[in-house]
Amino acid sequence: MAGERLEDLLRTLAPQVLGVLARRCAAFDAAEDAVQEALLAAAVHRPAEGVPDNPHGRLGQPAARRLTDRFRSDEARKRRELAVFAEPAGAEVPDQDDTLTLLFLCCHPALTPASAIALTLRAVGGLTTAEIAGAFLVPEPTMAQRISRAKAKIKASGVPFRLPGDDERADRLRSVLRVLYLLFNEGYMSTAGPSLHRAVLSGEAIRLTRLLHAVLPGEREVTGLLALELLTDARRLARTGPGGELVPLAEQNRTLWNRALIREGVELATAALSAHPAGEYALPAAIAATHDLALRAEDTDWPRVLAVYERLEALADNPIVNLNRAVATAMVHGPRTGLDLCDTLAERLAGHHRLAAVRAHLLELAGDPAAAIGQYEAAAGRTASTPERHYLTVRAARLRAPRR
Repeated sequence: MAGERLEDLLRTLAPQVLGVLARRCAAFDAAEDAVQEALLAAAVHRPAEGVPDNPHGRLGQPAARRLTDRFRSDEARKRRELAVFAEPAGAEVPDQDDTLTLLFLCCHPALTPASAIALTLRAVGGLTTAEIAGAFLVPEPTMAQRISRAKAKIKASGVPFRLPGDDERADRLRSVLRVLYLLFNEGYMSTAGPSLHRAVLSGEAIRLTRLLHAVLPGEREVTGLLALELLTDARRLARTGPGGELVPLAEQNRTLWNRALIREGVELATAALSAHPAGEYALPAAIAATHDLALRAEDTDWPRVLAVYERLEALADNPIVNLNRAVATAMVHGPRTGLDLCDTLAERLAGHHRLAAVRAHLLELAGDPAAAIGQYEAAAGRTASTPERHYLTVRAARLRAPRR
């Protein structure tokens, strides 16, 4: 147990140490390699007495020594080494500001979302390349190449290791939040593979968003994203049945929902909504809170959900938001009204399994089982998620059974 606690602690400290080294030597690649080597050594040589008194030093000093050795092996960097390491190794105590800077660096707008997510998990999350590859269901060499390209792109961009100035902070923060949002979504509702969710990804997104919120408590969109993640993750245990099958929101056992996360999420959502106008993460958080506060599915305040979706639509023209608004409209004004809205999205969401799945659900509510079966089967054929495909196939089979 002591070894496990030490590994968890070292993984938490890793981005802080990396932030210090990257800032001091302005060589992200070399600093990242040094920290990974120090992490491995610390994990292999666990102290028998448990967690050391100075965990920062246990990771930071070996990492600094490895980085110093790396520079000494290259005569061309001799002058830079003397300037960078004039102060004793481990003299600087890692802090959250360095971790935040590292997060902004990894989520640079020049990177694709996939590359930014992978680099963030490696450098800030402390996950190994093998762990990240496994989470995204790709071979380890493929993920290693993705991370290497991301680091090379950052190096080529010449971005200094510092927090962005006021003139670029809003854009950079938007990129950070987008990466964390995509990371959480992929963990909570995997787009491919045999599992409905990948807890390592959603959990890491929540941890990093908490860190961001602790450093930037006044940023309402950070607060909104954290609220959205907590309110959504609170339902995770109820989203799958005994065999890992998908359980839709209306059929979930709500006694399994995490009430502590819901209370925290509602408090954060309330704070985020106090901003005018409310942002693109605060509004979905308000919708999630409305669902979470309903003790039964039939108690859901659908008029409120619809009103918030309409506000969200006005803020950003997003076809998935439009589709969710169609569902809320159906719950308030009837399934045929919702189907009419789905028809307006046919071109923008052509071939998307979610459009067919929503159509199937609304056709079932409208009393048209034959049409619903066709849409359920179409949606099942378009999704790469095994649990989703199983759920959609079963829905179609249940509708077909009475007709035989």
